Amino acid sequence: MWEESKSLPILPLGGFLIMKRGKKYVEAAKLIDRATLYEATDAVALVKKSAVAKFDETIEAHIRTGCDGRHADQQIRGAVVLPHGTGKTVKVLVFAKGAKAEEAEAAGADFVGGEELIPKIQNDNWFDFDVVVATPDMMGVVGRLGRVLGPKGLMPNPKAGTVTMDVTKAVNDIKAGKIEYRLDKTNIIHVPIGKASFTEDQLADNFQAIMDAIVKAKPSTLKGSVFKKCCTYFYNGSWC
Repeated sequence: MWEESKSLPILPLGGFLIMKRGKKYVEAAKLIDRATLYEATDAVALVKKSAVAKFDETIEAHIRTGCDGRHADQQIRGAVVLPHGTGKTVKVLVFAKGAKAEEAEAAGADFVGGEELIPKIQNDNWFDFDVVVATPDMMGVVGRLGRVLGPKGLMPNPKAGTVTMDVTKAVNDIKAGKIEYRLDKTNIIHVPIGKASFTEDQLADNFQAIMDAIVKAKPSTLKGSVFKKCCTYFYNGSWC
């Protein structure tokens, strides 16, 4: 496990930098046989047993796909509502005006606004939110924030359901545990599936919901299985 220390010792060995592992990592590593491919239920049980931090760690799944993201027709991107949520309190910012702004506020959006928020985000480096939703008529405004929201994965996107006129549904889904998934540059999908405090059944249900969504989003041009390998992960270690 990663020990939270700014002075973590790094040991050189054979021209490589080898990180000195803490006692908790060493003990947890003994539970895992890296030569074994575990069933999802067994992997969930192991990652829960290995999560021994003093806080409620986030459990993630990292899914290597058979896609080639260099081709536009092999991209995978979408969103899914986890049946048991993420265990995280999510702050939602909605770009809307008039009746839609009032609707967003009534739905429980944490922040609602329009053009007046542009300088606050651009100049004041304000990012006290986790998800951005926008109505289609506000995308001209939001587009001006592409260079700051895009790299942080916060840019609204129709495929993720965050560019919509139904702001009530968008906010409710996000608050209920809706997450976005997409390929990274190495064709891997990284998603949270809950917290270490979740039961094994809850984590397994969330994991299955994600896998089902990815199967449905499989590109028609992809030959063979969409999945190659999957790892479950908590904040300070990963097990394949």
